[in-house]
Amino acid sequence: MSSMAYEITMALGLGLLASILFSAIGLISGTDETTTIAPATLLVVLLGAPPSAIFTFWMCAAVSKHMIHAIPTALLGIPGDTLAIPLMPEAALLRNLGAPHIALRKMLAGGVIAAFIAVPCSVLFAVILAPIGTYITTAAPWIFVVATLFIAYMSAGRWASIAGLVPFIVLIVALQDFAAGNGLKLGVSYFLGIAVGPLVAELLSATSFTERGRMDRLAPRETYIAPDAKSWEGYFPNPFRVLDRQQAVATAAAAVITSATFVFSPVAVTVIAGELVKPRFKHAYHRLTSVLAVRNGVTESTYIAETLVPLIAFGLPISPVAAGPAAPLFNAPPRFTVDASTGAVNNLHTYMSATEFLVWGLVSVTIATLVAYPFAMNYARRAATFVTTHISHEAIIATFVGLVLVIGLWDGGIIALLLIVTIGTVGGLLNRVFGLSTGVQFMGYYVAILSLPAITKLLG
Repeated sequence: MSSMAYEITMALGLGLLASILFSAIGLISGTDETTTIAPATLLVVLLGAPPSAIFTFWMCAAVSKHMIHAIPTALLGIPGDTLAIPLMPEAALLRNLGAPHIALRKMLAGGVIAAFIAVPCSVLFAVILAPIGTYITTAAPWIFVVATLFIAYMSAGRWASIAGLVPFIVLIVALQDFAAGNGLKLGVSYFLGIAVGPLVAELLSATSFTERGRMDRLAPRETYIAPDAKSWEGYFPNPFRVLDRQQAVATAAAAVITSATFVFSPVAVTVIAGELVKPRFKHAYHRLTSVLAVRNGVTESTYIAETLVPLIAFGLPISPVAAGPAAPLFNAPPRFTVDASTGAVNNLHTYMSATEFLVWGLVSVTIATLVAYPFAMNYARRAATFVTTHISHEAIIATFVGLVLVIGLWDGGIIALLLIVTIGTVGGLLNRVFGLSTGVQFMGYYVAILSLPAITKLLG
């Protein structure tokens, strides 16, 4: 088999695997994107997959998960992941009206349309910005400071997030010195510690007598799933027939616009997009379904744009998604690196052209759509029923804990595991108490390794 045939086969195979895997994970309510997509992508990178296969895996994982997260959000009343939270109010109102299946279909159709639009728009914006890429990489240490402060202020914690960055950055520097003192130069472990921070904080809280009271429930949670009602023929409903013309236009416009807002919080952009759309629809029912279509479409477009634009134009993770769930595409030592002193990059930005990103991006969206979209449209109720009755949330958590342990031991043995637990504990608590999200923490990590040495050198 030629090298090109091998790369194409691996890309298609890993894309299909990611679509199936994250369609299943998306059914589990509350599964965070960073905690799930990032470690899985990191494993693919470290196993030596070709660049196009790595990119296809990540894209299929992100697109599939943000389609399937509509099922628990619409049918169970539980957010499928972080970006599903802004969809909850309208989804709850439609569920109270007895039309959760309508909410689900509108969300899924909006996601499909937005994903296909976001890929070419993101590549176009990246190509426009690429000429200044050299200046961006040269000024990377200072850009990360500004971008980190801006993103921290836009997060839920606001000033508390900015204040929480100081001890977090100092912790990263101290742990670097600790690892170096033991003869280790770790990279992946810092990333894993931040990614699993919320998970570590929850697990530790479950062992605390003071926190256990917050988690106790008087009775098992009861979930009611509305009956399904199929209103189309065939297996693959046309998303342009699921949405009316006005809804399709609003979703497409939102996808184009949000593909350019790659430095903002995807949650904030999702909320704002819904608020901007609301006044354009007069009828209450039409407004609810339209906002859901647009907002779920924006969950796709923001994730795609916040990965593609920084990756193609700069090779630097200067967006919340690029620094979080997509971080392995930028920095996964020893294979992908961002040089701390010069800002030079060696990652997918180096190995793939804008045309390749466009082609494989569209291929990825196609694969994910063919797997996740018809599955959710046809089997949503049966899948939701199966998950709520047979799938253990603890088993999913244990799977990812095991994955983190394997990668951590590979990266640096017991020292790496200690580092992961330390960062996870501190980062998870900062996230819970101060609203210092994982995306902001990833930006803080880059400030520690890129910006702080430059600042110290300038002041010294």
